[in-house]
Formats: sequence, C-alpha cells, structure tokens
Amino acid sequence: MAKRSPALSPALPERLVQESYLFRGMDLPSVADYLASAELKIEKLFSNRPIYTAFLPDQTLDSLYVMLDDGVVITRSTPLDRIIAINYAGSCFGWRSLPFSYGLASKSFPCSVEVYKTTHVIKIPLATVQQIYENSEIFRERYRFLFELQQKFEYHLLNCSTYPPQAVASLLRALIYQERELGNQPDRQGNYIFDLPIDVIARACQLNQRTVEQVLKGMQKHHLITIPKGEKEDLIQILAPEGLKEVYSATREKVNWWPLK
Repeated sequence: MAKRSPALSPALPERLVQESYLFRGMDLPSVADYLASAELKIEKLFSNRPIYTAFLPDQTLDSLYVMLDDGVVITRSTPLDRIIAINYAGSCFGWRSLPFSYGLASKSFPCSVEVYKTTHVIKIPLATVQQIYENSEIFRERYRFLFELQQKFEYHLLNCSTYPPQAVASLLRALIYQERELGNQPDRQGNYIFDLPIDVIARACQLNQRTVEQVLKGMQKHHLITIPKGEKEDLIQILAPEGLKEVYSATREKVNWWPLK
C-alpha cells in the first residue's frame, strides 16, 4: 500500500511551517524540535488504494497523516458509496480517528479512507501530535477547526438536491470554502483550481457521470467554470464563485440553462 522514502528531508519542518495548515506560521525551531523527537515516516501512497477504515468500533489510529504534495485523498462512506471528504496538499487526514481531544467524540459509521490520486504524506505519531497540541494554542485552535470544517463540508453535501446543477454547485462551494479556510487557495492570481475527476463529483453528489458531464458543460458555457488545457487532467478552474453561490441556492426555475425540468 505504501512505500517509504529512503530519507527524511532536512527541510521538512520548514516546509510544514510554510505549506501545511496545522503548522503554517508556527515557530520553526519549535516545530523542528517536536519532529526531531518523533520517528517520522514519509510515504508514497499510490492511487486507488485503501489507507484505513475510519470509525471502526474500538479501533483508532496511531498517527496523523499530513499531505505534502499534489494528490487526492477521499473518505467514502459505506454502503452508500458516497464521498464525504476530499483532501488536497496542505491538508491532513486521520485526525477524526485519533483517540484524544475531539477525536474521542468523533463517531460515525465505518468509512473507507482511500488514495484517489498518488500523493506523499508524512505520518506524525500520536504522542507528538498530543505534545504539540498541549503546548501550542495556535495548533489547538486549528485542530479544533478541522472538525468544524468537516461538519460544514458535510452540510454542503446535505444540500446536494436531486437537481443536478445545484448538487454540483454545492460540492464546488464546499471545496471553495474548505480550501480558502485552510489557506490553500486561491492562488496568487486569485484563482480556485481543483483536481476534481468526474467520478469524484458523481460519487459526492450521488449523480451519474453522464449527468455530471452535462452540468459541467453548462457551467462552462455560462462562464462559471473552465477546464484548463494542459498536461494535468481533471482540473476545474472556478471563474465565478459568486455565480456558483446563486446556482447553489437556486430553484429549478432560476437555472434556465439546465435543459431538464
């Protein structure tokens, strides 16, 4: 499932402080000290592989996963096969299954956490996470906010009606809010760009892939999104976040570009 990298980069603490939501802006020497006392592992997680099953009775994790570079990690609820969480670089996952703090009260039905696209992660041991949590007010507040942010993401998905434009707009609005709050987006030009395969959209919104394709074409035609051309597939650039908000809150009569009533 995972292949360990041959060596830990000496620049890792600096990279976490610059790029990772939980550590961004923290005191670099302190972060380096915390990590120096831990047995850190950098792993390559390959696409289409399960990582662990969350929320199993009496089973917890012993590490926090921090994503270091491009990739997509999803959480898929069973047996409905619905995606309820999407993680990108700069984020982390596994915190809802750590047996301390808010994780002690974070219970749900079993969910499969899977790598949708290959990524690299660092696994920070539970004891190290707890140590940082106890000593850093910034880290405690951000850790708390991760739980709040997940609840808000799932709330957006609850508003995915059977009306396809609204369902897709709900997911895009959820990702805009999530990545903005995590400080991962927009980019320096103010653009929101997501690696978002049609299959992921379909399983998050409970639509078939053909319907998702039609919705995306309609959104492109009305300049809400665009599909950047280049080497990377599955990218969606948001052109009009506020326009998506209108679709998100619209009724069928208000979305005149959708052909099916």
